Amino acid sequence: MLEGKVAIVTGASRGIGRQIALYMAREGAAVIVNYNGSAARAEEVVQEIRNAGGQAEAVQCNVSDYEKAQELINYVIGQYKRVDILVNNAGITRDNLLMKMSEEEFDAVIDTNLKGAFNCTKHVSRQMLRQKSGRIINISSVSGVMGNAGQANYCASKAGLIGLTKSVARELGSRGITVNAIAPGFIDTEMTSVLSEDVKKAMGEQIPLRRFGRPEDVAEAAVFLASDKAAYITGQVLCVDGGMAM
Repeated sequence: MLEGKVAIVTGASRGIGRQIALYMAREGAAVIVNYNGSAARAEEVVQEIRNAGGQAEAVQCNVSDYEKAQELINYVIGQYKRVDILVNNAGITRDNLLMKMSEEEFDAVIDTNLKGAFNCTKHVSRQMLRQKSGRIINISSVSGVMGNAGQANYCASKAGLIGLTKSVARELGSRGITVNAIAPGFIDTEMTSVLSEDVKKAMGEQIPLRRFGRPEDVAEAAVFLASDKAAYITGQVLCVDGGMAM
């Protein structure tokens, strides 16, 4: 489905990003596994892809740094001569109640989750405009759609991603570039594995499908949006959340 395509997946050393990288490689894309601090885990993803016959390499970059993000994009263009798919997945949490949240906690989350996506999108857009084709997929969250107590910074960043998605979709659409967002709900990853069983049970009761999703559920959606099957879909938010946000 993605044969001959070049994909950059930010924050791809673990969780949802890891699964998206694996699935896109399985569909034939050459995948740049971006990471910030987890070099060993990024290399594990690369090896898993290569062992399955796919093409991948790990590239370190803190996407919240404007110039470093530009270096990442320039490196990929230099090596592969094109970028077909950008998945802005890199994200962090610094949860706290508003009254207790520090400026550093707010800024850190906005810088990585929202500014990081802006940085990579801006720097890749010139190449995609030159190609007259491209797929940009922003990983938002159900928290950006509904809000969540104790996550003012995270919710603001993920809601901002939705606004960024719609704006850039309007700007780039005439050149064959689609821009969409995926808003995962509660997904069974390391981030949720630390929760107590009581908390998981309470969360599960908020989900019409009565279960957490899997990283694979999000990866399947990302592959679809990156493919030619989604060529007439842009500016949309696909909630992969078991019905939470309806």
